Amino acid sequence: MKSIQIIPIGFVQRESREENDKDRSLISRIIINKDLNDALDGIDDFSHIYIIFWMDKIKDNDYVHHPGKVKDSKPLGIFATRSPIHPNPFGLTLVKLMKREKNILWVEGLDALDNTPILDIKPYPDWEHGMCIVVTDFKIPNWLKKEQKA
Repeated sequence: MKSIQIIPIGFVQRESREENDKDRSLISRIIINKDLNDALDGIDDFSHIYIIFWMDKIKDNDYVHHPGKVKDSKPLGIFATRSPIHPNPFGLTLVKLMKREKNILWVEGLDALDNTPILDIKPYPDWEHGMCIVVTDFKIPNWLKKEQKA
């Protein structure tokens, strides 16, 4: 297979490196390269956006995962989890867009570490031919239902 070169469009800036990146109530700043400022025009008309990022600090490569970090649970293949450990450590998070000031986006709910490279931004929801695509009839596995009740 051919290799792919990806150039980050910006980076994550958190208040503190010690912040819990899993705390979805925290506000992060996404600093976009200034030469892409015009590419952000219209983004603030959306309440939510997808942030695609590169989890550059992930070192593990064990592609079997125990959901909820419970070792006695049935192991799952990594593609059936939201674990950060993947062959290509792409991160994808749907966040609330709080505000934009020039090339800086303030977002709520980003689970990325300080200085994480940002690869792309996509608005939510998706749409095609003027119709919004929002999935409401999704299903989840039993182990996740149990984890939600805990």
